[in-house]
Amino acid sequence: MDRDPGDDRELPDRNPSPGEDGNHGSGRHRTRRGGSLMSWLQRAARRYNPFGGTSGRGSSHSSQHSHQSDIIHIQRPLHRADEIAPTSRDEPMFEVTDDHDDAFTDEGMSATDPMEQTGSEDRITRVCTGDDWVPRHHSRPNELSQDTQPIPGPSTSSHSVEHLRQSQQLIDKQARASSGSLNPVGGAARSQSTEPTEDPHTMTSLGKPLHRLTEKQKKKLFFIEALRTRYKVDYDKVQPIPYIKDKLYCVDKVYVEGGFEFMPTEQVTRGSGSWERLESYKSLFSDRRIQSVRRIFEGEPGYGKTTVTLQLAYDWCNRVEGSPMRDVEVLIILRMRQLSGIRSIYRAIEVYLLGSDPRVEEADIAAIIRESRSAVVILDGYDEYPDQHSRRETDVQRILKLDLFASTPVILTTRYLPDYLAPITRRVRLTGFDEIARDEYIRKAVVGEDKIALSIIKARLKENPVLEDLCQVPLVFVMFAHIAHENQDFQNFKSVTEFFRYMIRCFHEHLKNKSKELNTVRYSIDENEHAALDKLAFLAISQENQQITWSRDGMCKQLGQDFYETYLALGIFVEEEVVSYNSSREVEVRFYHKLFCEWYAAHHIVYILSQPGQSVSLDKLFRHMKPEDVQYVYRFACGLNRDVGSSIIQYLRGSRGTFQFRILCLLEKSGDAEGTLVSVRSLCSGTVTIKGGDNRLLQRSTVQLLDIAATRGIIVSSLHLDQCFAKFDDKDACIVLKSGLRLTKLKTVKVLRVTGRIRETDCHSKGIEVTREELLGICQTCKTLKEIRFEGREYLLPLSVPVEMIPPALKTRNIMVSYEDRRGTIHQLNWDDGQWQTTTSEPVLRISQEVLDQQWALEELARLTTDGIPVSCIHLDQCFSKFDVTNACIVLTSGLRVTSLKTVKALCVDGFMGEGIIPSRIEVTSEELLGLLQTCETLEEIRFEGREFLLPHSVPAEMIPPTLKTRNIMVSYEDRRGTIHQLNWDDGQWQTTTNEPSLRIPQEELDQQWALEELARLTTDGILVSSLHLEQCFSKFDVTNACIVLKSGLRLTILKTVKVLRVTGRIRETVGDCKGIEVTRLELLGLFQKCETLKEIRFEGREFLLPHSVPAEMIPPTLKTRNIMVSYEDGRGMIHQLNWDDGQWQTTTNEPAFRISQEELDQQWALEELARLSTDGIHVSCLHLDRCFSKFDVTNACIVLTSGLRLTNLKTVKVLHVGGFTGTGTIPSRIEVTREELLGLLQTCETLEEIRFVGREYHLPLSVPAELIPPTMKTTNIKVSYERDREHGVIHQLNWDDGQWQTTTSEPALRIPQEVMDQQWALEELARLSTDGIPVSCLHLDQCFSKFDATNACIVLTSALRVTNLKTVKVLHVGGFTGTGTIPSDIEVTREELLGLLQTCETLEEIRFEGLEYFLPLSIQAERMPPTLKTRNIKVSYERYREHGVVHQLNWDDGQWQHQITVDGSVRVDIFQGKLDQQWGKKELAVLSTAGVSINRLYLHRSFSNITDNTQSIILTSGCTIPVLHTVRELRISYTDVDLEVFLRILAYTKECTKITWIIFEYCNVPDEVDAKLIPHLLKQRGLKVYWFPKTGEEYILDLGAGNWKKWRRQYGRD
Repeated sequence: MDRDPGDDRELPDRNPSPGEDGNHGSGRHRTRRGGSLMSWLQRAARRYNPFGGTSGRGSSHSSQHSHQSDIIHIQRPLHRADEIAPTSRDEPMFEVTDDHDDAFTDEGMSATDPMEQTGSEDRITRVCTGDDWVPRHHSRPNELSQDTQPIPGPSTSSHSVEHLRQSQQLIDKQARASSGSLNPVGGAARSQSTEPTEDPHTMTSLGKPLHRLTEKQKKKLFFIEALRTRYKVDYDKVQPIPYIKDKLYCVDKVYVEGGFEFMPTEQVTRGSGSWERLESYKSLFSDRRIQSVRRIFEGEPGYGKTTVTLQLAYDWCNRVEGSPMRDVEVLIILRMRQLSGIRSIYRAIEVYLLGSDPRVEEADIAAIIRESRSAVVILDGYDEYPDQHSRRETDVQRILKLDLFASTPVILTTRYLPDYLAPITRRVRLTGFDEIARDEYIRKAVVGEDKIALSIIKARLKENPVLEDLCQVPLVFVMFAHIAHENQDFQNFKSVTEFFRYMIRCFHEHLKNKSKELNTVRYSIDENEHAALDKLAFLAISQENQQITWSRDGMCKQLGQDFYETYLALGIFVEEEVVSYNSSREVEVRFYHKLFCEWYAAHHIVYILSQPGQSVSLDKLFRHMKPEDVQYVYRFACGLNRDVGSSIIQYLRGSRGTFQFRILCLLEKSGDAEGTLVSVRSLCSGTVTIKGGDNRLLQRSTVQLLDIAATRGIIVSSLHLDQCFAKFDDKDACIVLKSGLRLTKLKTVKVLRVTGRIRETDCHSKGIEVTREELLGICQTCKTLKEIRFEGREYLLPLSVPVEMIPPALKTRNIMVSYEDRRGTIHQLNWDDGQWQTTTSEPVLRISQEVLDQQWALEELARLTTDGIPVSCIHLDQCFSKFDVTNACIVLTSGLRVTSLKTVKALCVDGFMGEGIIPSRIEVTSEELLGLLQTCETLEEIRFEGREFLLPHSVPAEMIPPTLKTRNIMVSYEDRRGTIHQLNWDDGQWQTTTNEPSLRIPQEELDQQWALEELARLTTDGILVSSLHLEQCFSKFDVTNACIVLKSGLRLTILKTVKVLRVTGRIRETVGDCKGIEVTRLELLGLFQKCETLKEIRFEGREFLLPHSVPAEMIPPTLKTRNIMVSYEDGRGMIHQLNWDDGQWQTTTNEPAFRISQEELDQQWALEELARLSTDGIHVSCLHLDRCFSKFDVTNACIVLTSGLRLTNLKTVKVLHVGGFTGTGTIPSRIEVTREELLGLLQTCETLEEIRFVGREYHLPLSVPAELIPPTMKTTNIKVSYERDREHGVIHQLNWDDGQWQTTTSEPALRIPQEVMDQQWALEELARLSTDGIPVSCLHLDQCFSKFDATNACIVLTSALRVTNLKTVKVLHVGGFTGTGTIPSDIEVTREELLGLLQTCETLEEIRFEGLEYFLPLSIQAERMPPTLKTRNIKVSYERYREHGVVHQLNWDDGQWQHQITVDGSVRVDIFQGKLDQQWGKKELAVLSTAGVSINRLYLHRSFSNITDNTQSIILTSGCTIPVLHTVRELRISYTDVDLEVFLRILAYTKECTKITWIIFEYCNVPDEVDAKLIPHLLKQRGLKVYWFPKTGEEYILDLGAGNWKKWRRQYGRD
């Protein structure tokens, strides 16, 4: 046998296996190694003789055509000498397989190659991999029988030699004739030069002899063929039905197009704009409306995103005619869930698509993609991408930002949008199966052309309206169709839960029947026993970032091998082999569909909520499970258990906008559609509204209820589509909403109301056009429709409907079709002539500032003017600019012009009426005003309202045309102060029509100037001002100049016509020694005399200091006669009025209330006011001392405040409220109130009825001896209460009979902090409650627990105080250290202490330990548990560190801890040097690793010792070991000396931990340098970063290539 020199490859067996012939069977295959790519090409070329014979021994043509033996026909024409042109024909580019007729006998191959058999179970495609010849296996299930042969995909087997010759000649001819073509993906093809071509029989398909191929071209050939081979494995094994594994399909045989929609290019990229339908997936690249290099395919789980990518891969591999992939040269498809930790996209391609073959490296891949004529990249499943929130930038993030592949089309499939979208991104979404798609799938993959079977399946779906929405999901409908076809006992389902239960039962029945066959595996798992799976599914779906993929080993460990194998055989689990970035192969497991995960998660929820005696917070349970994301979890749970369903429905009542969804849950709960129809009828009897702002769940729930109503014949009185209508689909006879949902069943709707909105932000949008066909389609689809109304300028209805288009039935029904815009114009369709009639005789138009609004209004105004319809009023809302006299038109602020003014009756020009900076002034001249009036021939009134308009002071009489005087148009100007000025046509002057206007002068100086000018005009005209309001701008009254001075410095000199002057200020809270604004007696009297018409003046605010009194001799007799009302209202609700007889203030408030704060100025004011009230004998309803009480001075009978000021006037106080510190944190200094102080205070306040102390700093006497209580106290029975902390809810009230405190709260809660005095008070309080038999709902020991003394049955606190009264405690919360800093000493709670504590607390229901310092026993032997504790079933939980995310709960059955994951996403785990800490840390790491929770950081703080010899475990200082962890991202070691040997062991251990990308040595001694050759190459490829932070404060990073440390500085500081 001839062989090339150096060719030491193993050859396949020459003879087929026994019993095999040339057409069937499979031989043994061994890979051949060695040789070169060129020698392989030559040998492959000799295999195919261009004249139809075979090369090698036994070939009649071997000698004649030996000169052609080194030519291979590769189906790729070469257009240029230095590059590879794209494939342009259907054949694979580079695939050499055996022909059915020709035997390959050269190189040791037999005449009948056993590796190429048409019926073989393993189909081999030989692919060039550099020097290797690697068979590619396309596996089929072993149990695949002849009668269940899968539908074959396109054949990749060899063609006849004649076919090859013809194809080659055609390709080469096209290559010579072609000079360039358009690339359908984007851009034009490169210009290509034509070269003289040799005889096609002596040329390769690359256009040159084989020996002229460059290494670059050979690598490109291999790369593209390897992609084809990889994709074929994926698209050729589609499994539509999970439990029928012996039926595999090529994707092309079962693929059915669902609905595609796209957001037009003019829409905002991220938002809820309108969607338009896309005809086919083949239009994804050709439709110019979505042309872009970035496209996103959105779709919910099961909607076919991955299936579309498989179909595109099929089209590309097989050059399908009409497909957008046909002329694509390179297609890259990556599954995003596999890219964890891989930052380079080229590395991902190399690992997952090429198998990390060393002959094509990352640089080669980058060059191939960059230099290819056309390439497309598809990133499938961005929502499953593990690194989407990574702080380190990856190539995927760069692709989204257009920093990478900027000119290469990229498609991203996802459930939700990424955080960042390039502005050019175009959105396409999959909308699922409609009725046409369902029929097509049934015919294509289920029943063929059997119309009877097709009608049966459709009838079964129609009989189950509750499944209508579920079967919109293609994957679910596929299962429904197959089950409905294959099961004769298919039943009608009253709920989705019933259907899913039936489907799961079908899965199990099918597996049982299959197990009865001979030589098959038998499964014995009970279908009702799946508690472990329920919990696993719940933990996966209840996280904030749902991850429903597990490793096979981890899942087997959690569920058991038998259980796992059973559910894998059922098809509920799906295995997927993935290649990790270290080239190792791993098997991941996921549910066949997310619905299965929701099904089993719902079982666990039912288990949790149905446990007797358990109180579970539904808010916490459903914290990360929003109904719009996992609606079927809620519905399944309601259907599985009626009681649980009631709880969930009650929980949903607390969420707004869930009424319709609650009805669906009620339907699941009752399982009786008839019983639920009462709710549906109730809903449909009123108006059913679908709002555009509603989430998709609420809209979908409403649509499902409408479907049920239509199926049951329930009349829908009115359906209101509020800003959600997109269009009517004539093809499917349904209304499409903006969210993509479709209303297909509208037969019972009586009134349809469609309301829209003004398009304010999109100036180029033309609104939503409703065509004639759509309008007639809606009327015909809704059989019971009596009226349809369109409201809003968003909709563009047809100008008319031709009479010949109107069906006679519609004329007979006479449906009322109307369109009302927001201007009051109603248009109604006349069925006789198809024209619109306007029912509003004189509409009103409003033109706003938005350009689009102005355009719409001008068009409508032009239409009304043309039709001669009078416009009752036009409102120009802050958009008037000027009147163009020359062109007789109004110019708007946008530059648009209003020319159609002939039919306008009233014109209202609205301007700025608010406060603040006034817009630019708009001056309207006399000429403009007169021109405007003459242009509007029907004008009766014009009004200007706003501060920016400056109208002429007058219009000269000689300028006024006689016609205007005759018409007597009302021209008025109203400012925001209520003053209306009207033009008098006789003299051209303005007249003020408001008798007594009011003015307000604010703080802004510009506003003050306007007000002063207006006040001057009113005073000149002698117009009285009813009220002048000085708002926080009064400074003083200048007696000398007789004017008010404002804070801005402006002066009010004209006050003669003011009737009421109101001066408002504010409370000065933060100014230190400011005394406010003092108004002296002289200023007050001078102000009265200046304002001759003044009747009242009011000062409001503590800012003003008025004189305590006005001496009677200073008051002029004229003021007494005028009797002006002078009042002063402070911020405490008290009004003081000046009495002109004696010049004193009288308080008009019967019983004012005071609040005295901590500010000294506030206290001074309050004391003066309180003294005045006390002097006047006015009772104070309540005096509130807000954290300012210091003590009561018994000697001087006064309260001393924190500022040192004294409260002496307490005789008239009725209620005294002493408020203190009620928050958390450091408590202020203790304030002890003795018995003497308390009694003295009560005796001093003669009118006191109640005193309250609220605050943790106040310590009142434990009791008041009865002999100390004066008899008067007992008689008055003053209410004395004390509340330390409102969180506790404990209120103590003093009993005057015995001087003891009584507790008024039924079940208080107590918190005992670290402070000794606070602990003493709490213990006394606890003892009192225990003595009175009052249950304590919760006792919280806040970092003060030391141990439990089993001998004395008491808790010892850190202060050595003892808690003995524990009999009435229900919940004991032992809180510890959970923050940062130095951790307290370890506190070990032994088994004896824990059991003793539980037995001591007789009413205890729950005990929680939280903190790093607490260490509970690892387990409790069952025999040591008292039976009474097992019966009580006390909940014992332990959470070491909340950031770890693991809660341990004691199981009373076996004494072991059960673990619950409470975190979302990733966590950090810290392990310290204590032995107990290391034991529990190891346990928590095992729990997190098993659950697949990503660990951001493993921090070994003074706890690292070494690495085991086999580098498989970390050894801690206590001797505990931590095995290899595949979920840790960062390993941090601190305060440990690491020598070279240990350092290398750490690197070897890191190599095994596949996710570690950072190692940090903190305050450690490490080797100065490391031999780079000793660093594993895999760590360099992974991009591992090794940092060293010594105690000196410097920072270093290890150069893995050189092995030395380099200085480095972090961007974000130290963590």
